[in-house]
Amino acid sequence: MNFPTIPHESNVVSINVGGRIFQTTKQTLTLAGTNSLFSQLATESTRFVDRDPDLFSVLLYILRAGNLPSRSRAFDIRDLINESRYYGIESFLIDSLSNSSQFEPFDLRKSRILQLNGRDSPSTISPTTIGGGLHVAHGSKITSFDWSLRQKSTVLTNFSAVDSLLEISPGVLAAGATDFPGLQIIDLQNDGFVRTTLNWENVTRSSSTVQAIGSSSEFLFTSFESSRRNSNSIMVYDISSLLPVSEIDHCEIYGSDIDSAIPSTKLRWIQSYNLLMVSGSHTSPSGVNGHIRFWDVRSRNMVWEIKETQDCFSDITVSDNLSAVFKVGVSSGEVFYTDLRSLGATDPWVFLGEEKKRSLNERREGFGCKIESYGNHVFCSKGSGIELWSEVITGLVGNASRDVMEERVFRKNSFGKLADSGENKITGLVFGGNRMFVTRKDQQSIEVWQSPSRGILM
Repeated sequence: MNFPTIPHESNVVSINVGGRIFQTTKQTLTLAGTNSLFSQLATESTRFVDRDPDLFSVLLYILRAGNLPSRSRAFDIRDLINESRYYGIESFLIDSLSNSSQFEPFDLRKSRILQLNGRDSPSTISPTTIGGGLHVAHGSKITSFDWSLRQKSTVLTNFSAVDSLLEISPGVLAAGATDFPGLQIIDLQNDGFVRTTLNWENVTRSSSTVQAIGSSSEFLFTSFESSRRNSNSIMVYDISSLLPVSEIDHCEIYGSDIDSAIPSTKLRWIQSYNLLMVSGSHTSPSGVNGHIRFWDVRSRNMVWEIKETQDCFSDITVSDNLSAVFKVGVSSGEVFYTDLRSLGATDPWVFLGEEKKRSLNERREGFGCKIESYGNHVFCSKGSGIELWSEVITGLVGNASRDVMEERVFRKNSFGKLADSGENKITGLVFGGNRMFVTRKDQQSIEVWQSPSRGILM
């Protein structure tokens, strides 16, 4: 074969790494940033680096393609981390390892177990805002794992147990409990220093406990309940200044009005609709009742409400990508959905699965089940296993934008590989980057699930 002659002032760069010659372009090298060794190699006349050429080839591939090559599974993650730091492109490695586009729900496998110190099981977990790391509340402690999941740090809080946890910016957490007043803003980079405590001034002037936390790019949402349990509300704060912006969903108990006594225990922001979904449930002698409300935060108007009486939700989630709300019924243990385009429908819920198998009983098949959405998929825990629900696109291609209402079909896949991972019931599901984190009853650890087809397992 006859290769074209490369002129002296060519854009092509040859680099000798540990005795092996690599060729790339100056543009590729400068993608790494001005402070990186790659960028320096683009301008130097002598390009020799006394490092491992195999590791270099993986990092060069990341610069070219933006993700890890399949051959990276042969390397230890610690070697890649150290090498990426040497070349000054650790952030590129983080992105390639924790990018949500690398998440493959149909090929998830347990990659490792994160052990916690002490006897307390996780009460709540929260992914980091970037990088695929994790914060875990267990007892009065919060343990944080970095993006590599190999470095961890633990801080002690003022709570006997943390019930709500959310990272609002890198290294800064919002934490609260149902038996301790106030929402604390905790600085992890300053040994868990409490920057400030946010409180709700209720009518009775009693202290207020935190029932749930949520956020958007602009706001921090906190559900409060008075210590006397006769009032509740949701406060909206500016997420940067933490100054109060408004108050919504304020309820006071009057007489025997049980519905107003139910505080919201889950807050989810729906970006494409600019709405906040709030939900809460209550168990009484007559059964389980609950509410799902959608609030326009800026106008402070409630645009839709679902009152749950029959087969109230055990847990609920919303998917922006699928434009739908999903619940798992506390009585049936089955999954239902309602389309966000049909806000206001009299009977909004659509049952997923075979109707003949659907049953309502007093055993509460769905009690303790968890449901979460991630990307274009919905995950529902059933005992020690997980159901994966995915939409099957039907009809004309023109309907794919969902501007036109069409019949929607969802298909269920069960995680058979979870059956042999232990009999303990799943208590939590959280997603971050290309990972799924799972907690189980009475286990002082967190399971990390990833897809082996997307590079190395952490």
